[in-house]
Amino acid sequence: MLGALLVLAVAAAPAGETTPVLARTVERGEVLSRTDFETARIAPAVARGALGPAEAAGQETTRRILAGTPVRAADVAVPRLVRRGENVTIAVVSGAMRITSPGRALADAGKGEPVRVLNLATSRTLEGVAAATGEVRIAIQ
Repeated sequence: MLGALLVLAVAAAPAGETTPVLARTVERGEVLSRTDFETARIAPAVARGALGPAEAAGQETTRRILAGTPVRAADVAVPRLVRRGENVTIAVVSGAMRITSPGRALADAGKGEPVRVLNLATSRTLEGVAAATGEVRIAIQ
């Protein structure tokens, strides 16, 4: 009987610290918003390194994260504007001049990140920078 009372006392005591956790399960590749979070009391060891809603909002998840789980820096990344294998527009911009060509991304990239693309018109591989969704800009040398 004493063991049962001890179990009830431990279960009733609020343990842990209040930490932001996901309010719903989030799939890989989803962009987080502040509304995806709620607070819960979890063990300090589990709460360590958790990102707050302000830090994680606008970030893309790198893996599936279950509801009630804190989000850590390794769980999110800059949103991908260009995805490997997708068709993109290759743009060479100089002042008011803009030349475009169809291409295919050879890697994923977020805004401002370098990415290699295959120019579909010439079958050449080029280095560029992800500028917008589906657009890679090439610097003129």
